[in-house]
Amino acid sequence: MAKLKLRGKDLRALGYPQSPVISVAMNVMEKNFKHLSEADAFEVLRAILQSPNEYANDPVLGTIAEFLLPKPQSEGAEISLNTTGIPFNVFGSEFIEPGAMNQMYQAAKLPISVAGALMPDAHAGYGLPIGGVLATENTVIPYGVGVDIGCRMCLSIFDLDPKELIQRENYFTRELNEATLFGAGKQFEKNTGHEVLDNELFDRIAFLKGLQERAAKQLGTSGSGNHFVEFGTVELLQQLQSGKSIIAAGKYVGLLSHSGSRALGANIANHYTKIAKQKRKLPGEASNLAWLHLAEEEGWEYWLSMNLAGEYASACHHVIHAKIAKQLGRKPLHMVENHHNFAWKEVHEGKELIVHRKGATPAGKDVLGIIPGSMTAPGYIVKGRGEAASLNSASHGAGRRMSRTAALKSITHKALNDELQKCGIKLIGGGLDEAPFAYKDITEVMNAQKQLVDTIGLFHPKIVKMDGAVPKQWKKGRQEEEITTL
Repeated sequence: MAKLKLRGKDLRALGYPQSPVISVAMNVMEKNFKHLSEADAFEVLRAILQSPNEYANDPVLGTIAEFLLPKPQSEGAEISLNTTGIPFNVFGSEFIEPGAMNQMYQAAKLPISVAGALMPDAHAGYGLPIGGVLATENTVIPYGVGVDIGCRMCLSIFDLDPKELIQRENYFTRELNEATLFGAGKQFEKNTGHEVLDNELFDRIAFLKGLQERAAKQLGTSGSGNHFVEFGTVELLQQLQSGKSIIAAGKYVGLLSHSGSRALGANIANHYTKIAKQKRKLPGEASNLAWLHLAEEEGWEYWLSMNLAGEYASACHHVIHAKIAKQLGRKPLHMVENHHNFAWKEVHEGKELIVHRKGATPAGKDVLGIIPGSMTAPGYIVKGRGEAASLNSASHGAGRRMSRTAALKSITHKALNDELQKCGIKLIGGGLDEAPFAYKDITEVMNAQKQLVDTIGLFHPKIVKMDGAVPKQWKKGRQEEEITTL
């Protein structure tokens, strides 16, 4: 039987308004009523359109009805925080600075907050702290996702002897230099073709139209700040299932990258945060936690745009890895990848929630992920344990213990070079603000989250490429990590 396939113009012909409800209705019907005939589907849609109140509490069709019901006037509404916040679990509290704790307490007092958790690598950011996890119902907080939407990790494991990284160091260094560009605002002269650039949202959402050309030129670039592409040794502590194949425990060459959605994601984040702040005025620093309802046009636009930025970030990594794999003349045995700045629809305790992970790794049961250390410390290949107390989350790295400004003032080039030499690391670019001393001890962070993830492997950096530009001297340290990675 043919699967149901609806068209926007057919819904408009039924009387549906030109708004996000059309995309929502098509998605709900095609997903939940895929074997329904087109005529029967139209009957259901007509009934919802005529009497949305009757379907408001329907667990499936209520999503459509919600978009059709009149919305309360909330433009510019003054909103107070709750006196008492929701309880949230903290992992590795001894490693977390007071600023991050205060931001999480503030987020817990939002009237939309349902559940939360704070990871052991947490430090202060815009609105929700980096390392913060917050669940809401039918609402999304742009700065709860972060400025660099879809910032993520990607690891390719190659069947090569790690000794080659030393024996052919110049070769691997050249490949890193040629595969991507680092630096704020950097872009290629020629567009790199990819299907993500043909996404219909660039035409459907007016704001995105103006971002498409720059996105095309930045595809496959890496940005600045703590972003990197590096070769190293993958040490699998146990066998790894890859499709129908098994990768034996042992040592391999790995290519690890960390970057996000570049200017595309930053513009989306800032545009919709500005709208959210206009709609919902929160007191003081909580203003950065302004939210949008998914039933609002702007909220649904942000949700679609956020997902596009996530796909774009993934494509950036895949372009880089494909270039290098081609030069190596090998396909990777396996790839492990994950977002750590994103929002997901997930079911917790029987209820669908929007789970914001801002600098946090998804760690659902048996979900694989990468948690990096620093330019000299190992990264961890992990498998999630599905811990409800953390909302199926874990840290996204070691986390900063020193702001960029503090690092630049206190760390010397000699100290950095001595540490690199001691650890046998070749650094291309990089700066004092990213020196390993600026980060928490990844071993302590991992020990603080043993109930959240199991370690199945390690990644030991050997040849590391980062942006070499000296960062700007930001006045507010908590903002640095989020605005120097684009």
